[in-house]
Amino acid sequence: QGHVVESGGGLVQSGGSLRLSCVASIDNFYAYDLEWYRQATGKERELVAAVKKDFTKIYHNAVAGRFAASRSNTENAGYLQMDSLKPEDTAVYYCVPHRYTPPREYWGRGTLVTVSQ
Repeated sequence: QGHVVESGGGLVQSGGSLRLSCVASIDNFYAYDLEWYRQATGKERELVAAVKKDFTKIYHNAVAGRFAASRSNTENAGYLQMDSLKPEDTAVYYCVPHRYTPPREYWGRGTLVTVSQ
């Protein structure tokens, strides 16, 4: 049974930057898409970025141009560089290795990002 640990969250002023990291203790990490979700208080969880197993990247419109996702298959790690942060980026962020065939995904506890005015 694998697990994921996210880190790098914290309190930052509007316009600032943070770099989130995650490490996944799972086999065949390279076979998983690496997805970043966030959930703000009182709101539904949303996918903000992903680095697929073929290294294709996708971004939610709200973060495109400000966030950059990356991964290291040698380190079983993922990264989310977040620049020009806004108060509406405040949320708990989760790094989720996701395999579609056969279906499997791993969720950690997340890391809290708080952006002040």
